[in-house]
Amino acid sequence: MHCCTNKYDYIVVGCGGVGSSTLYRLAKNTPGNVGVLGIEQFQLGHHYGGSQDHSRIIRYSYSEKEYVALAKGAYDAWSEVEEDSGIQVVYKCGGLNVALKNTSAEERLKTYANAMDINGTEYESLEGIQLHQKFPSFAPKSNLVAQYQKDGGLVDSALANAVHIQLARKYGADVLEHTTVRKITRAPDGKLIVSTSNGDFCCKKIVVTAGAWLNDVLKSVGVHIPVTVTQEQVTYFGTPHMKEFCHKRFPHMIYHGEGKDIYTLPIYGNSGFKIGIDAGGPEVTPSTRNYTPDPVRVKYCEEFLKEFLPRSVGPILYTKTCLYTMTSDRHFVIDTASRTGFPDVIICCGAGHVFKFAAVVGKVLTDMALERTVPYNIKPFSLNRPAITDPNFKKSFIMGDESHLQAMSKL
Repeated sequence: MHCCTNKYDYIVVGCGGVGSSTLYRLAKNTPGNVGVLGIEQFQLGHHYGGSQDHSRIIRYSYSEKEYVALAKGAYDAWSEVEEDSGIQVVYKCGGLNVALKNTSAEERLKTYANAMDINGTEYESLEGIQLHQKFPSFAPKSNLVAQYQKDGGLVDSALANAVHIQLARKYGADVLEHTTVRKITRAPDGKLIVSTSNGDFCCKKIVVTAGAWLNDVLKSVGVHIPVTVTQEQVTYFGTPHMKEFCHKRFPHMIYHGEGKDIYTLPIYGNSGFKIGIDAGGPEVTPSTRNYTPDPVRVKYCEEFLKEFLPRSVGPILYTKTCLYTMTSDRHFVIDTASRTGFPDVIICCGAGHVFKFAAVVGKVLTDMALERTVPYNIKPFSLNRPAITDPNFKKSFIMGDESHLQAMSKL
């Protein structure tokens, strides 16, 4: 009989954005030191995955009502974190969605408007020169349409992760760094055994939030999630006009193009104006990725800024790489491994756009672990959907395009 001396009630595997949030919520919601453990294969705050950097976009503007509803919960959850810690992590600088007139991207903006209308989220529609009039740093162009949502902003991602970990420890959670999970098995008494590079740990429930390493952890419980891991990058430009583009004056932006989306964030955390191409990088694995920026994408972003936000351009401060781990329909996975006999293994895959939701997804995963009612519609994020079960499912990584919307509508 297996004897496990390291006993916990709940274990979280992966302590990035969602994992650190879940660790905090589990610890806070299980008083009496029932035992909560976070396991991280690298050091906390590492840059190997997709949860660090100075800033991430937070927004209500999504093309599906489920995400807009979840975004409302995210703002509330981040406020709770700020209240509990005394540290601000969210800054409402406003947010823009922009597209060229008479394109399929303009049609995508209409789906964003519809989803916000359904959830009662206010926004302002701008057309042509109105965008320049509201934000003079934009080049005056007559062929643009835009939506401005005043509550859009940024989350200080690296700080938020650290705050979540420190709050989790405040409520009694333990954290193990430099610890690799090798397999998950079941003990004769029904408990779960998590075998790691630092010994075995027993628990009642496991929450797996391991990003690009997700399938390495799940294979021992018979689950494989078809994901595409890509190497993404962001570039910071040292504009001489910093005052125009700081987070107190300038919004974040998502430019919806034909075949790709480009996003920018105002200056925060350093002196650079941030830009990146969403899901624009090559497919890699955690072992084959590198940290060398792609000069072609850097040049593309620079030319984009010269055309649309010319005063934001300056010397390149640096380019930073990260990983996206995306399902084929670009929707989350929030489910359990019940189909393979492990209903006590809870799984989350953020599909390359979860960070803004990390605070509320941590609450959702905690509700699932504690067997409480989840106050959001998470059925579309089930493992039992075509993007997960159909090996011939056509990949679609552009948020809000027709394939993305159809995938959600069928769930």
